[in-house]
Amino acid sequence: MNKVMSLEEICGIIRPADGKIMDEVWKRWDNKCIPLRSLGWLQESLVRIAGVQGSIRPEIDRKLTFVMAADNGVVDEGVSQSDYHVTTQVVENMMHHKATIMLMSEQADSDVLVVDMGMKEKVEGVLDMSLMRGTANMAEGPAMRRETAVKAIEAGAFLAMRKAGEGYRLFATGEMGIGNTTSSSAVLAVLSGEPVSVVTGRGAGLSGEGLERKIKTVEKAIHVNKPDPSDPLDVLSKVGGLDIAGLTGVFLGAAAAKVPVVIDGFIASVAALLAWKLCPDAVDGMIASHCSEEPGAAKALELLGLKPVIFGDFHLGEGSGAVLLFPMLDQVFHLYRKLPSFEEGKIETYLPLK
Repeated sequence: MNKVMSLEEICGIIRPADGKIMDEVWKRWDNKCIPLRSLGWLQESLVRIAGVQGSIRPEIDRKLTFVMAADNGVVDEGVSQSDYHVTTQVVENMMHHKATIMLMSEQADSDVLVVDMGMKEKVEGVLDMSLMRGTANMAEGPAMRRETAVKAIEAGAFLAMRKAGEGYRLFATGEMGIGNTTSSSAVLAVLSGEPVSVVTGRGAGLSGEGLERKIKTVEKAIHVNKPDPSDPLDVLSKVGGLDIAGLTGVFLGAAAAKVPVVIDGFIASVAALLAWKLCPDAVDGMIASHCSEEPGAAKALELLGLKPVIFGDFHLGEGSGAVLLFPMLDQVFHLYRKLPSFEEGKIETYLPLK
């Protein structure tokens, strides 16, 4: 995959998961020597992955987490404890394998690709796909131009499709960018119709006063920009972020390449929601890992119709919750390959309850 496809072309080749494959995988599961459907969500996830990959023998042996890094101009409004310097420092730590996501990925036998989607400062060794050095302050006007949002989505999709071509069979979505929970709250408030106060949280640790300022800033941004809820690109460009745009592209590019994607937390869930709005069939390849402590996370997953498996009050970001799911998926894939049938295990076949 050496060509950047247009957003229209990408959405045009996305297809739903293969229902016949999924039915066949369920039949195989139901003949395995365990109580029927007794691993619930894990079995469902394997079936979904099989349907996306189009194979009764799905594989997730090669995994990759995309960490999309970008800065948000809205931090000028005092919506975060930190500024863009922290984005730079954390990304530098990633490149030196000192950040959380790098250590967790090492333990989970997964690779990581850190991408500069729009950081204010460049970091050596980071893949630079930036279109601007941080978004504008959305409280004063659009965060970016519509065409910039589209190009950022296309860049994320290009990377996902290229990495699929290199043999990766499972992706996860991570991010790094001070102020991105503010942008995510704004996008979600518009797309969901929920009050800003309901979908806005403390992010990396705001005080009560800071949270009130953040809520008012999001409300102001929506009032100033008047994003159209029926137009995901209008919403993204006016009150979104470049990391969100890049992640949206990852979801779409992965769906086009038939690679499932594990959603991390709040920011990734909002990006998944945008991808679904742009191409509804893309949701078939999305797997929810955890429900972030950010109040909007549950709403985003609810709108997607996805059920997370981990409830740990996490709000770290970087893709950490998604990578935490990898070992659980490895376990169920191992069982699918190795468990004997009822006949082989010399156990009477379980019959479905009526």
